[in-house]
Order: sequence, then C-alpha cells, then structure tokens
Amino acid sequence: MAIQTETITEVETEVIDIFVRAAQVIGLAKSIGEIYGLLFIAEEPMSMDQIMAKLRISLGTASQGLKQLRAFKAVKAVYVPGKRKDYFTAESEFRKLMAGFFKEEVTPQLEITAERIEVLKPLLKNVSPDRARHYGSRIEKIERWQKNGLNLIDKVLKFINF
Repeated sequence: MAIQTETITEVETEVIDIFVRAAQVIGLAKSIGEIYGLLFIAEEPMSMDQIMAKLRISLGTASQGLKQLRAFKAVKAVYVPGKRKDYFTAESEFRKLMAGFFKEEVTPQLEITAERIEVLKPLLKNVSPDRARHYGSRIEKIERWQKNGLNLIDKVLKFINF
C-alpha cells in the first residue's frame, strides 16, 4: 500500500522552520530539525513512512534522523494499538530535551577532549623549549575550557532538575 503524500500546512511549515533553524544553530542537520518539528506539531504519533512522505525525505535520511533524535531522547517510539510499525512522538519537555542533548552530544565530546589533552602533554617534550611553553599554555587553556564545560553542564542539569 503506497503512502499518500500529505501537504504540510502553513502552521506545520512555520513550526518545522523554527526547529530547522535551532538544529542548524547547534550544528545538526536540517533533516533533524524537520523531523523533530514535524513530530512536535503532529496531533498523533507518526510512522517513519508518514514522516518520509510528509517531509519528502529518503528512508536513509528519516532512519538516521530518528536514530539521532532517539539518542538525544528528543523522540520516542510509542505503541499504537493495531499497528505493527513503530510510531514516534516528540519529547516536548524542554528540560528533557536539553538534558538529552548535553548527555548524548556535548558531554562525550568534552570527555574525548580530556583524552586528547592527555595524549598532547607528552608530545611537548618533542619540541623546542620555547614552542613547548607556547603549546603548553594553549593546552592548559583547552583543559580549563574542557573542565569549565563539564562544570557548566553539571550546573545546567541541576538547574533544570535533571
């Protein structure tokens, strides 16, 4: 059975645009914003086929987008009685969205940065003393940023009661 392509209403278009812009600001793909925006404004849970048809996106784009949104806990699969497919809804609690993004996207990057810093430090002995001082001061700055970032995330998560 073919999925009929529904047109997107003006309201849906404007809401989707809000989330596309937000996604792009934080470095996510346009399709992530489109999928989240559509699910956010949808009255009922939607299947991947419905999402693909309404947004006119490919299976790969929809699948990857939903996978990433689920990792952020921005969307969740829900049971729809009598349906065999997975259906999805958007998380509409701001605090849960932010917590998911920080925990799944930002914190791992900061942890990788800490690992990279530990790899960098021993390399300073392989350069001239002047260069080692310069590089060392820059590495220390990155280390402070990394630690401050983790502290900030911890405070934000506490502030939003997560």
